[in-house]
Amino acid sequence: MELRRPAVSVFTVPTDAPEADGTLAWDSTTVVVAEVRAGDTTGLGWTYGPPAVGALLDGDLAPLAEGRDPFDLPALHETLVRSVRNAGRPGIASCAISALDLALWDLKARLLGLPLTRLLGAARTEVPVYGSGGFTTYDDARLTEQLRDWARVRRIPRVKMKIGEDRGGAVERDLARVRTARRVVGPDTELYVDANGAYTRKQAVRVGRALAEEDVRWFEEPVSSDDLTGLRLVRDALECEVTAGEYGYDLPYFAAMLAADAVDCLQVDVTRCGGVTGFLRAAALAGAHGLDISAHCAPHAHAAVAAAVPNLRHVEWFHDHVRIESLFFEGTLDPYGGTIRPTSAPGHGLTPRRDAMEPYRVR
Repeated sequence: MELRRPAVSVFTVPTDAPEADGTLAWDSTTVVVAEVRAGDTTGLGWTYGPPAVGALLDGDLAPLAEGRDPFDLPALHETLVRSVRNAGRPGIASCAISALDLALWDLKARLLGLPLTRLLGAARTEVPVYGSGGFTTYDDARLTEQLRDWARVRRIPRVKMKIGEDRGGAVERDLARVRTARRVVGPDTELYVDANGAYTRKQAVRVGRALAEEDVRWFEEPVSSDDLTGLRLVRDALECEVTAGEYGYDLPYFAAMLAADAVDCLQVDVTRCGGVTGFLRAAALAGAHGLDISAHCAPHAHAAVAAAVPNLRHVEWFHDHVRIESLFFEGTLDPYGGTIRPTSAPGHGLTPRRDAMEPYRVR
């Protein structure tokens, strides 16, 4: 049995409201979908990024998969990684590899008639999640509505919001919004914030000390994730956990972050880090340093592999990606109570809803 050349599609979905964080604003999200066949079985993978991801995947990577053995995934993964040496591994190339790797693991599990978590080996039956959104463009009414839905309706005991508005230029509004969030979710819900690298080092320390008054326990990217010295400085100065890692595209990135003692919990994104193959390796690397990992965004891409990781903290139930995955795929999961349970169906259990996807196609 041999792999057929993977099919690649690109879709852009408008947001349901203007969205921004501390350093970026957007009004749509693009998803690149890879489908790979062997015999009569198809595996599905995807990533989030610009349409250029789809062009690289279709033109450069897909031909390398054609004719390969669908069970020899380490060899194919290595071929894909080596092929992008001159293009550059981080960024677009790694996102493309991630989508294809996810599709290949899904295919392998389906060929064997196994849930992906069963193929990988389960470490848990349920995966904790946290609600994530709270964009800086939201007014108090919209923020309240979203937080209340997660904490009160869906009973998710962890929520995260964006701060660092205007690259750290609106600290008083940041803190006021956090106080609003605490009132909405109550004292028993864990409250997280994400500055997306908006603050300077000492500014982040001052903000972090103010956040402690609202029992904020997770301060994500208080400074740029490229500033490992700054992350370590903030981490040492605050009691809350300092986290980063979502822009990790390869193992050297994670190794450098861990060697610098820059974070209390390492974030890893299966749609960026090299797919299931890269995610498992990053998790093992974090485990060797005594740290948990947290899965960044794309919750349905993470559910199965997250359940296979002993040192997993939780998965991000990110507003934008939940909307898209629920619209595009059959078999999506319910986070009620703060956990998701990976499917018992073969693979990751998701199948495309092509009629729903087609209006958003750009490639």
